[in-house]
Amino acid sequence: MAKQPDFGATLQELDAGILLSKLSKATAQVALGVIEHNKKGKIVLTIDMDRIGESAQVNVKHQIQYMRPTLRGQAIEKDATTTPMHVNKLGHLSVQPDMQMDIFKTQHENA
Repeated sequence: MAKQPDFGATLQELDAGILLSKLSKATAQVALGVIEHNKKGKIVLTIDMDRIGESAQVNVKHQIQYMRPTLRGQAIEKDATTTPMHVNKLGHLSVQPDMQMDIFKTQHENA
């Protein structure tokens, strides 16, 4: 049975894992600004996908934009990168294709 898509696993692979570090940093900075200045903050994660030629791959453009409150306004930062990914069974996204057969299963079980 094919593995169900896991958004958390996909996030860990985007930008070689750096995206989650960027999100953590943004979350911490916005939270500190909210507490220090008693104003609202905001974090937006945008994901856009485009097919790569005629392949079963997509370019996943991921952008983090966050607004951190400051004493007299706000500081806004935007960061965008792209990760090419394979679209595997059931739409599971991974940087590696899902073509590996389980060597401990019979040929009939792998099909």
